[in-house]
Formats: sequence, structure tokens, C-alpha cells
Amino acid sequence: MGNVGRRVRRSALAVLTGAALAAVLTVTAAGAAPVVAQPDKAAPAARTDVYIRDVAADVGLQPHGFNPLWASPDIKVCWTTIECAVSQNPRVGFTNYIFVKLRNPGPYGSGTDSGVLRVYRTTPGGGAVWPTHWTQIGAVNVVVPAGVTTVTIPWNGVPGPGHFCLLARWVSQTDPMNFEGPDISINTRYNNNIAWRNVDSVRVILGGPVIVRPFAIGNALTVPAKSDLVFAQPGVPLQEVGGRVVADLGQTLFERWRAGGMVGTGVRPIGGTQVEIVDPAKATIGNLLLEPGERVEFSLNFTAAVASDKEFVLDVTQFGPDTSGAERADLGGVEYLISVGDK
Repeated sequence: MGNVGRRVRRSALAVLTGAALAAVLTVTAAGAAPVVAQPDKAAPAARTDVYIRDVAADVGLQPHGFNPLWASPDIKVCWTTIECAVSQNPRVGFTNYIFVKLRNPGPYGSGTDSGVLRVYRTTPGGGAVWPTHWTQIGAVNVVVPAGVTTVTIPWNGVPGPGHFCLLARWVSQTDPMNFEGPDISINTRYNNNIAWRNVDSVRVILGGPVIVRPFAIGNALTVPAKSDLVFAQPGVPLQEVGGRVVADLGQTLFERWRAGGMVGTGVRPIGGTQVEIVDPAKATIGNLLLEPGERVEFSLNFTAAVASDKEFVLDVTQFGPDTSGAERADLGGVEYLISVGDK
């Protein structure tokens, strides 16, 4: 997962971006009459540069090669107006609060900035087409001086099941986006004023019900494309405590998988539309055909047999072609932080 995102090339988009961010063009002509400034026209505002980190090491460079793109440390959900130490899953039906840190300045400007911070949500997963699959949660006008400004946006009446991807966008006339296309991964990598967070806490209770989480995969291209799902547990595997992770692909996605030859590694079908993740190091469900602009949802089911004071991590990532021309790019994913207890 860590190396795939680096395949996003500095394509023609980057060239256009460089041109768009060039210094103001000046024209001179020998012997020409002096140009008198018009008093009713304001001088152009200086370039500002507010950024939101994609990863802890992010200093605002655009594009950058860090991964994953979808676990921004500068976006956090809390249950109260006081910022929590660790982001929480939003409580359904209550008012929650989204905290976003705006950092000023980045490498492309200076000075106090003013603009609008907008936050959006979608079903967790990858391949969410911008703006089709995103719903705005809220927006607030902000003045951002030098330093770190923490902005709080209330999230009223959170709908069930309470598990979402979040996207923050800083919109400013003096700090413009380089470009925004349908591919949210490209947008995030090339715009330091866009950040994305897909982190979900999973609490498994012994003897309790199966814990279910939604996941969606999509295709931002204008042509059909095939994607792979990759499952990896970078630390202690959940299987150590008798844990199981089962992907219930649902009828549509399971039939797509069957039609594609049931390509996969480290997995096994266990009946119906369910596929168990067997290899904790790396498992794949591949060759999943998606139509242009399509996004298909399935579910992940978590169980365990023994309580533990350890935290288990599962990363689920969609890989496939993106709008830059890369054949196998990180199209988005979710980091699941799993704990197991007896209550």
C-alpha cells in the first residue's frame, strides 16, 4: 500500500499546475508610455497558502508521495465541543463535532488568509467520485492567521449506521485549488487544501453480535475498469484472539467476482456471498469490474473469541486505474482499529 500511491506521475496536470502558479506576468516595451494605475481597481491580493495534512510528515507540498492519503491526522470527530485526544466514531442521532486543523503558511504563499472550510461525508471505502458521492456536512467562514487554527463544525443528526469517510476542503480566492476532477485520490494528492480521513474504530464484545461495517468501491473513470481489494494487518493479527474478518460481498459484487474468475489470494468462500480473510499479512479479492461512475457497497463482519488489551489494525484498500493514467493506484481505503473485550 505504501508504494502504490507513488506511481501517480507528474503528468500534464502537474505541468498545468506549475503554469497556473507562476509569478505574475509582466510586459515591457521600450519607449512605451507609462501605465497609470486606475484608482477604482484594487491591486491583486497576495498569494496565500493554507494546508491540511494528509499524513503526519506532510508539510504542504503538492503533489507529494506519502501514503495512505485517507488517514489525515488533521481531521477528527468528537462527541463534545471540547476536542478529544483520539478521533471517535460519530454517535448516530446526536450532534457530533468535527475538528479540522488549518496550517498557515504552506510553501506556496504567506500572510493571513480568509475563506470557507467545507466538510463532506460518504460511505467508507475507495473510488468515491467527486462531487457525486459526497454530501456536505457543514461549512464555516474562517480567518486563518499564521500558525495552526483549529476549526469546529457541528455535525447534526448523524444518520445510521454512523460510519463515514470525511473530506475537508479549504476554499479561498487567494489560495486556489490546482484542479479538481472526479478522482478524489488525485485531488487530495495534488491539492494541499484538501484532506481525507477514513479511520473506523471497531469494538468486538465476546458473546455479542457480529460487528458489521460498510465498505464501498467505485470507479471514477468514464470507461469500465477492474479493481482489487487488499486486506492487510500490519501488526498483531486478529486471528491471535480467535478473530475472524469476513467480507460479505452481496449479490452484485459476488457475481462480478465470480464472472471475473474468483481471483484472490489468502481468502476462501464460506457460503452464500461471504468470503473469509484467511491470510492476515495480505489477502486480495481481485478482478472486480465496475461500470463508469459506479460505486458498490458491501460489508465487513468482525468477530473474536478471546478478550485482549491489544489493539488490532486492519487496512482495507481499493487498488485500480485512476484518472492520471496509473494502472494500479491507491483509490482509497479504511483503517480499522479493532479492540476485543468482554463488555
